[in-house]
Amino acid sequence: MYIWQNESWPHMTWQSDQLSLLLAEVNALRGKLAGRLSMFGMAEQNISVLNSMTKEIVNSAGIEGETLNRDSVRSSVARQLGLEYDGLPKSDHYIEGVVQVMIDATQHYQEAISAERLFCWHRALFPYGHSGMYKIRVGAWREGNEPMLVVSGAMGKQKVHYEAPPSNKVEGMMDQLLEWINEQQSTIDPLIKAAVAHLWFVTIHPFDDGNGRLCRTLTEMLLSRADGTPKRFYSLSSEILNKRNGYYNILEETQKGGLDITEWIKWFIATLHNALQQSMEKTDHVIRKTRFWEEHSGTSLNDRQRKVLNMLLDGFEGKLNSSKWYKINHCSQDTANRDIKDLTERGILKKMEGGGRSTCYELCDF
Repeated sequence: MYIWQNESWPHMTWQSDQLSLLLAEVNALRGKLAGRLSMFGMAEQNISVLNSMTKEIVNSAGIEGETLNRDSVRSSVARQLGLEYDGLPKSDHYIEGVVQVMIDATQHYQEAISAERLFCWHRALFPYGHSGMYKIRVGAWREGNEPMLVVSGAMGKQKVHYEAPPSNKVEGMMDQLLEWINEQQSTIDPLIKAAVAHLWFVTIHPFDDGNGRLCRTLTEMLLSRADGTPKRFYSLSSEILNKRNGYYNILEETQKGGLDITEWIKWFIATLHNALQQSMEKTDHVIRKTRFWEEHSGTSLNDRQRKVLNMLLDGFEGKLNSSKWYKINHCSQDTANRDIKDLTERGILKKMEGGGRSTCYELCDF
C-alpha cells in the first residue's frame, strides 16, 4: 500500500517529541546565520544571495541528472535581482525561465500559491512542450489512464519505486494541498510545514515531468516564508544532491508506509541543518573577501584586474590563465600578460604548481 492509499490520507502525523531537539538546533543555527549576515554590508549580503541562489538552481537540476552552466545561471540570477554580473556569459532562454521560477518563488514568498502559479512555473521549465524527445502536457495537471510510475534501471530491467495516484485524483488532491499551504492560522512549525508540503507534493506527482524541481521550488518558497525574507542564504538542494541516494530512499520508504511521517521530517530537518552549516562556512568566505579588499584598499588596480580578482574571490570555476583573462576582459593577449605579471610582482597572484602547457594562476595567501 502506498501512503496515498491509506483511508485517512492526506492526514499525515508525526511525533513532535522526536523533532523538538532537531528543530531547536536548526532554529539556533538559523539565528546564528542571520546574526552573522546582519553584520555584513549590502554588497556582501548580495554576494551570499547570488552564491546561494545559483547553487540552489544548479543543484536542483543536478538531482534530476540535468547539468546547467553555473556561470550562465549566475549571470541570470544577478541580472534578475539587479546585482552586478560583469564577466559572466549571457544566459539562454531556457536558463532564464528556470531562474525566473525560483525568483518568483522566493521574492514573492508571501503570495498565495495557486494552480495557475504552478502552471506558470511548469511552462517556464518546459517552454517547448517537450521533455527530451517526448511531448508532454505543459501548464496543466497530468492526464491519462496509464499509471504514473517512478522507475530506475535500463529498459526491460526497470525497477518500480513508486506509483503515483491516478490522474483523475490529481486535481482534487492538489486543491487540498494548496488550501493547506495557504492556510494563514496554521499552528504547525513552518519548517515542519515545508517538510510535509515537500512530501505531499512529490507524492501526488501532479505533472507529466518536472515534479522534483517544482517540489523543491515550492519548498524554497516555504523556507523563505519561514525565514521571513526573500534573501536565500543557504541551499537545501545542494545538500539533497550530496545525499541523493538517501533522499530517494527515504522518500520511497515513506511513500510505501503509513501516515506517520516522523522519519521523513527528521531526514528533512537534518538535511536543512547541514545546508545551514554549509552556509555558515561560506560566510567565512565572504569575510575573507572583505578582508582582502580592506588589505588592498590603497592598491592601485585597473578595472580588468579588479574584475578578475572579484571573480577569483567569488569562487572562479576552473583554472585562471592568460587566455581566460583576455576573454573575460575582451582585451589583447599582451594586455592580459601585463595585468597578470603586475599582480604576481605585487604578491597578489602566484603561479599554480603543475600548470602544464598553460601557466595557471591563483590568489596568494592573505
